[in-house]
Amino acid sequence: MADLPTRAQIESAPKVLLHDHLDGGLRASPVIELADELGYASLPTTDPEELSQWMRRGADRKDLVLYLETFAHTVGVMQTPDSIHRVARECAEDLAADGVVYAEIRFAPELHTEQGMTMDDVVEAATAGFVEGSTGTPLTIRTLCSAMRHLNRSLEVAQLSVRWRDKGVVGFDIAGPENGYPPDDHTLAFQYLQRENFHYTIHAGEAYGPKSIWKALAWCSAERLGHGVRILDDITVADDGTAALGRLAHYVRDRRIPLEVCPSSNLHTGVVDTLADHPIKLFKDLRFRVTLNTDNRLMSNVSMSDEMMNMVDFFEWDLRDMQWLTVNAMKSAFLPFDERLALINDVIKPTYATMFTDHPG
Repeated sequence: MADLPTRAQIESAPKVLLHDHLDGGLRASPVIELADELGYASLPTTDPEELSQWMRRGADRKDLVLYLETFAHTVGVMQTPDSIHRVARECAEDLAADGVVYAEIRFAPELHTEQGMTMDDVVEAATAGFVEGSTGTPLTIRTLCSAMRHLNRSLEVAQLSVRWRDKGVVGFDIAGPENGYPPDDHTLAFQYLQRENFHYTIHAGEAYGPKSIWKALAWCSAERLGHGVRILDDITVADDGTAALGRLAHYVRDRRIPLEVCPSSNLHTGVVDTLADHPIKLFKDLRFRVTLNTDNRLMSNVSMSDEMMNMVDFFEWDLRDMQWLTVNAMKSAFLPFDERLALINDVIKPTYATMFTDHPG
């Protein structure tokens, strides 16, 4: 077996990130500074380290609905064009510094209109911030617009996404509490996107089981599954380690439907008890289209390098495994095919090839 990669090698490896929320990835200090500028007085503390720890404790309550409560504070300070622009710029800077070469960052424009911005204003500020933060770096960054599944603006957000399709937005998503808010409540939005030949992913199989995944696929024709880890409930593993896939699990694997897996977030929302228990290894062994993601970098105190190191530490994955994950993600991106291929053949594979030379195996 190859030697395991070091932290330095992981940090220098090219990474692709498909599932990351803008309002879950702020730096702690800017949250405090923006709160002061905007007159937001509800933060639990104004000490950056204490705020980071509070966010981490607040998110780590083993329940998705409780996890989502922490976002009230980050969304609360993202209510002006300048604040949105700053958060997006710093997001791009942080991802580039972590070796991310392609990222799709999602946010819900409808949550940022409390002080008078339109949803178009929100997207304009965010996309401009992404451009500024990524300029001069190897990072290509694009936007996904999310609609909140417990609200009733999904068609409006879908139309917004299509308006911005040639200006940085490459896809649509629905997010928020999963249980009780099935994806087929938003059929009109998905039918509209299909007519417009536009990409979308759906949060499914995180806090609710295979039925949510089935509805996302059968009723809504999702291209990717946000999380998707509860497909595990349709897989039976025998005592000798052999796995039998149910019809839905077979369909997901056979169709190469990408799973946007976020292990640390799944730990914090109670999907798994420990990272060692996470089914990502089983999914990889069974050759599902697995991608590795951060979900919420502030709330889970995690970067892509951290998440890759978790795979090294818990599952002994090596650099070839990391390349497999990264190519999977790039294949699954909503970027046009020729641009995806260029990043795979001109950036990801050549960089890993030099690392394999330095790190045989």
